[in-house]
Amino acid sequence: MKVQCVICDRIDILSDDLPLAKKLRNRLIHTYMCPVCHDRIEEKTNARLATGKFIFYKTSKLIENEF
Repeated sequence: MKVQCVICDRIDILSDDLPLAKKLRNRLIHTYMCPVCHDRIEEKTNARLATGKFIFYKTSKLIENEF
């Protein structure tokens, strides 16, 4: 299955048997992000979390307390 990254437009090929391929095929709202973009965003998010000024706005107080 051919998939395209929503950020950098890189085209990758996923095996049809992977759970991610099934999720992308059956639920059109889900999008694919290549590993390079995913790692870059994760790194920047973790850096913002480390500053202490980044706040997650959750709907449930239990989730906030667990995080």
